[in-house]
Amino acid sequence: MRSLLRTPLTGDRELLRDVALVCLAGGIVGVSFGAIAVAGGLPMWVPVVMSLVVYAGSAQFSAVGILLAGGGPFAAAATGLLLNTRTAAYSLAVADIIGRGRVTRLVGAHLVTDETVAFALAQPDARRRRAAFWISGVVLFVSWNLCVLGGALAGSALGDTGTYGLDAAFPAVLAALVLPALRGDAGVRRAALAGAAVALAVTSLVPAGVPVLLALAGLLVVGRPA
Repeated sequence: MRSLLRTPLTGDRELLRDVALVCLAGGIVGVSFGAIAVAGGLPMWVPVVMSLVVYAGSAQFSAVGILLAGGGPFAAAATGLLLNTRTAAYSLAVADIIGRGRVTRLVGAHLVTDETVAFALAQPDARRRRAAFWISGVVLFVSWNLCVLGGALAGSALGDTGTYGLDAAFPAVLAALVLPALRGDAGVRRAALAGAAVALAVTSLVPAGVPVLLALAGLLVVGRPA
């Protein structure tokens, strides 16, 4: 890590500024996640351990949201896994950037996120790509987990999150995550609308969390003409 910090990348103020801004935005989401999870009734260690082990904002929000709504752990875990399938493609894109060695690849795979991949692939050469990946990855991981811990500690004193409107963070964050994909691909929009229709139709008929899984039926219309 020391060798990475001595690279010319350290002098790239624009990149470092972008990493700092992403940390700030992610930190706000992390505080909300920790606070809502604890205020919703989960033990404080749940969001903290989940952030360390899973480290995937959208999957964590979805899993905790399903648990707080009364869904079972299987539905929560399955939804999180499905949301994170995109990281398989990300891993292929940065496989040569991360480095060699089992430990390096294991740690690097855990740090693969939308942001770290974007920072890495934006660099002009292999040395800067690797430095960008590891610097952004470590900084984002540390800031996310510290903010989740802070939110969890605060959440125990918040009481009912509905009083502060923090319960709206779940749908707001998830909507923000999917909006770019909806704007850029008509097939994704068709799938989202079809999935939403399925979820709404079965919400009153099946246990909490199941409508989210059944909404995957919307994927069947992705490749079909509008």
